[in-house]
Amino acid sequence: MMASSWRIGSILHAVGLLVVLAFALFPFYWMVTSSLKDQTDLLASPPVWLFTPTWGNYQAIFADRTVMTAVVNSLIVATSTTALSVVLGTPAAYALARYEFRGKADLWFWFISNRMISPIVLALPIYLLSRQVGLLNTHLVLVLIYLTFNLPIVVWICTDQFRSIPRDLEESARLEGASQFDVFWRIYLPLGVPGVAVSAIFAFIFSWNELLYALVLITSQDLKTAPVVATNFMSGYELPWGKIMATGTVIVLPVTIFAMLVSRHMVRGLTMGATK
Repeated sequence: MMASSWRIGSILHAVGLLVVLAFALFPFYWMVTSSLKDQTDLLASPPVWLFTPTWGNYQAIFADRTVMTAVVNSLIVATSTTALSVVLGTPAAYALARYEFRGKADLWFWFISNRMISPIVLALPIYLLSRQVGLLNTHLVLVLIYLTFNLPIVVWICTDQFRSIPRDLEESARLEGASQFDVFWRIYLPLGVPGVAVSAIFAFIFSWNELLYALVLITSQDLKTAPVVATNFMSGYELPWGKIMATGTVIVLPVTIFAMLVSRHMVRGLTMGATK
């Protein structure tokens, strides 16, 4: 009787997971399939599920220099922001995880509270400040702005990761003559790879997908990012859904590849030992 109940519970659990997975993946399926349809199939009602794929939408966006330039701009901004967030955030997370100092609670709250502010509230002040210092229409202004809301994420995730590492490892290393930097570089970073990888994924995704600041601070066509260019297809007279979906697929692809590459490092970090 117990075995039968356990089997039914397992089946229901599996069905529930499949339903959640289908719900999560269906928007991506719809975007990719829509990018392979012509305008007639896209506007058909009821929707056309069986169709002959066409690569015309991809040929159109790849032939458009604006789209490919925007993808390169997004790669530059997102990669730079992610690298800076990890380089600056991991030492800060190590200090918050292992040291007690005056103002630590206030500093921790400041990191967390940065995520509580709505970006639209800061858009106008940031625009005026950027114009005053001459940073409008530069990659640097986006990197600096994205750093302000990605750095707290890295610090938050990595602090919890570093706290889970036993202090005995650090004390043993210090007894053997390791410096503070050696402890951080050779012990905490390797064992904290899962947290660093997860925070890097979030930083990259948030930087890649950000639209508001990129729309406000960048007006030069050659410096616009991919999400901004994707909105340019929308006009009052036409909605080329095929091109929009193809552009969306191209935008999602680098993030997916990056997440897959970093996930392998996450698995390796979880299986690394802490013995000499």
